[in-house]
Amino acid sequence: MLCTKVVEGGSSLPWHSGRAVGGEGAHSRRPRPVRIFRMGGPRTTLSVFLIFAPVYLHGVLSREAGPAAQRKPFFERLRRLEEQFRRLQEVTLTHLRGLASNYNLSYDIDTRFQSLALETQAVALAVNRSQAAVQGDLSRLKNWMQKSQRRSRKLDSRLLALDSVLSDRDRQLAQAGKEREAQGDGLASLGLALRALQDTVAGLTHLVQSQGARLAALEGRLQVAGPGAVAPGPTPALPPPPPPPLPLPQLGLPSLGSPKLQRGGQALRAPPEPGDPPQDFASHLQGTREPQGPGSQRTRPPGRPGETCNMGPVLVFPNASTQNVAFLSPGFPSGLRALSVCSWVRVASGHLGTLLSYATEENDNKLVLHGRDSLVPGSVHFVIGDPAFRELPLQPLLDGRWHHVCVIWTSTLGRYRLHVDRRLVATGSRFREGYEIPPGGSLVLGQEQDSVGGGFDSSEAFVGSVAGLAIWDRALVPGEVASLATGRGLPPGAILTLDDAHRVGGFVQRVNCSCLALCP
Repeated sequence: MLCTKVVEGGSSLPWHSGRAVGGEGAHSRRPRPVRIFRMGGPRTTLSVFLIFAPVYLHGVLSREAGPAAQRKPFFERLRRLEEQFRRLQEVTLTHLRGLASNYNLSYDIDTRFQSLALETQAVALAVNRSQAAVQGDLSRLKNWMQKSQRRSRKLDSRLLALDSVLSDRDRQLAQAGKEREAQGDGLASLGLALRALQDTVAGLTHLVQSQGARLAALEGRLQVAGPGAVAPGPTPALPPPPPPPLPLPQLGLPSLGSPKLQRGGQALRAPPEPGDPPQDFASHLQGTREPQGPGSQRTRPPGRPGETCNMGPVLVFPNASTQNVAFLSPGFPSGLRALSVCSWVRVASGHLGTLLSYATEENDNKLVLHGRDSLVPGSVHFVIGDPAFRELPLQPLLDGRWHHVCVIWTSTLGRYRLHVDRRLVATGSRFREGYEIPPGGSLVLGQEQDSVGGGFDSSEAFVGSVAGLAIWDRALVPGEVASLATGRGLPPGAILTLDDAHRVGGFVQRVNCSCLALCP
């Protein structure tokens, strides 16, 4: 019986088993065991065992068949055996191919797992980078939101302050309307009183004419009679005096001594009685004049702004450059709970600009007289502790002439006043009530600070001239303001003046003028 021996690599070698090939009757031999070399594991051994088990059973059965099997031709059995071997070889090759494909599949799975692990690591790194970028964006968004909230709160505060200013202005306008209505009623009453007065004057004129006629008749009689004599004869008849006019109260008008007819401190005198001669006429007859008292002398009106002299140095800001600035030092020595800022100002542009700016590290708008080209021409924001402010009307300053401006504030009830050329232009209360302006900041003229000592904007720059500027840590009284505006001297206690402007930058000029009319 021809069998095969399986060696490494899947090749086979034929070998003989059973009886000897020598012929019939040879004694049978036991089949040699099948040697299996390096089958690659339990699964391969089992497959080979299942393949060779039928071969072994076929050999056993062939020995039991005995002589009947020996009668078959040898070549036929060899052909069948080769056919079985070929089938076995095909089955074995199929199994080996299956094992190889399974091994390649497992190797591919490991490679794929490794590549998947690398891809997972790359994805994790990308996710970490994305998270870091998102965290950075979130932090920037958070900072922007905080800034937006602060700006919105500041804007809300400014809107509330502006609403309060508008409410105060509405109340002032309503009060001014009522006063104008009262003045209109008073003027109407005054017109009626003047008409009645004209009638009274007409009656007095007629009375004077009649008295003149009587006097002429008396003088003629005296000339005819001579000195010391009296001409005989009847006295010439004189025309009867006109009936006295009705009193003003009976006409439904206020009396001449009522307050409505005493505007400006001048009261109309009551008319004389019809039978009495006028005072001027009596004085003419006596040949004397009533002497004028001290109060009747006309006092010299205060000098105009151009006639004010001895105001000290003058700072000229020629243009709107951000380099044009003057620093007042050493600044406020202590906290201010009251303030007075007075100065002569001449504006050379269509808007006022920023006259004064005081900034600290905490707030860059602690004290500002701030005007810019976007505001209403002639208006200035009076800021104390941003965002609180009041809008001050300074339209008279836009005529290009010298004007005296005085801004006064006190934390007591938050009262403030604005004087222009001695006149009270604006007033109010409850503006930064109980507030204190801190010391240690930067005080500049001509620019608005967005940071301590810097952050200037040309649209907020002052263009013009400043003279006689002074700052007090108290509220000046109206008499002191009038004294300043007429050039009669500087009230005591000024903490800063233009002499303290030690640092002047840009094109700002410091000039000395004897009088304001000669200043640029």
